[in-house]
Amino acid sequence: MAGAHQPVMDMAPRWEHGWGFQVRNEYRFSGELLGGTDQAPNPFDRERMVNTTWIESVFTFKREIRLTSKVPLIQQSRVVVQGGAPVNQSGRGIGDTVLGLQLKHYYNKAGSTGNFSITPSLRLPTGSTKDSFPVGDGSWDAGISASFSAEAPFVYQFYDVFYWRNSKGKRGIDQGDEVGFDMNIGIHPYHDNLTNTGIFVMADLSARYEGRGRDTVGPTGGKRISLGPVLVGYWNNIMVRAELKFPVYQDVFGIQLSHGTDFNIGIGLTF
Repeated sequence: MAGAHQPVMDMAPRWEHGWGFQVRNEYRFSGELLGGTDQAPNPFDRERMVNTTWIESVFTFKREIRLTSKVPLIQQSRVVVQGGAPVNQSGRGIGDTVLGLQLKHYYNKAGSTGNFSITPSLRLPTGSTKDSFPVGDGSWDAGISASFSAEAPFVYQFYDVFYWRNSKGKRGIDQGDEVGFDMNIGIHPYHDNLTNTGIFVMADLSARYEGRGRDTVGPTGGKRISLGPVLVGYWNNIMVRAELKFPVYQDVFGIQLSHGTDFNIGIGLTF
């Protein structure tokens, strides 16, 4: 989500001098070890859990120009192998903050509305690298994304492509550059114009390629595709989003844990 989606829920605010914030919790777990595309033996029961609460905000200077921020609060743990034995590692604290400048072009047609966006971003090394499982990597990273979204009375669609240039961090962390594609497409089965209440039901597709790199315990990078359902509900100025994504294809460099299943739930407000 740090790379593609923007607050609030990719959908609001749409007015000048509007602002909003959202809180999302993202939980990811994996206990499957991979070598390339194949499952690898895991005699030491290596595993990884990452629980991230994102505090995100947006301010619209004009409808077409908005500033976004994403601050992750991370609690994580993993089991690695060192000296031929399993070792428990953990980390917690503020991760690396992402700032973005979103530039939009809106269009309106009979029965539909949409927008194109270009978003340059900067990831700041606000996360510590001191823990055994660091919550930051100590690098300054730059990103750019291009997105398109459109909404008709019963259909919603969102597409985003992005690129992150990851620089070398501390403690030997040197993650490869990342390219990604995200798509949300679905239906808008209910809307009450009087109370501005409704729901969206969508499917999410995410594709990632990360160049070969390393963290504090081994290789990183590879390819993956994830799929899953998304449910968005809104009432007046409040929005709620929940999604579940499963990896359907993975190809990693070296021997790594699978990316794992993602569960994400959040609430946002606009003013």
